[in-house]
Amino acid sequence: MEEQHLQSPAENPARRPNLLTVLCILTFIGGGIYFFSSLMTFLLYDEVKAAAPEISKIWKQPGIAEMFVNTSPAFFAWMAGISLLSIAGAVQMWRLRKLGFHIYTVAQILLIIVPMYFFRFPNPDILNILLSGVFVLLYGSNLKKMT
Repeated sequence: MEEQHLQSPAENPARRPNLLTVLCILTFIGGGIYFFSSLMTFLLYDEVKAAAPEISKIWKQPGIAEMFVNTSPAFFAWMAGISLLSIAGAVQMWRLRKLGFHIYTVAQILLIIVPMYFFRFPNPDILNILLSGVFVLLYGSNLKKMT
């Protein structure tokens, strides 16, 4: 019988597709910024709440002050956690693990549902659904390269 030679992963490393690399980097950047801003808002909630009227004047967004007045600091803790979950999923996909896709997808679903709960929105944010949906579909197109 002929002996089969099995290649070790070091001899034949899986190559990450360029699209997957770009998606992961975008997720690391966006998720990192979102995590940091949500965490800082949670930790400095009283200060941010006090500054909200000035911030809304600078950004010319009158609803920002009301958002902070009517929102629990727990919302920002949830959003920081969800962004970490999203980053964790991207790290796994960076390592070509399918589990990362599922983690990332759950995070994106939560990113749509949690604001609806805290702000009592009857409908989800369409822009958020579109952006999350595009990323999930693009990540999903790379599933065949993951283990």
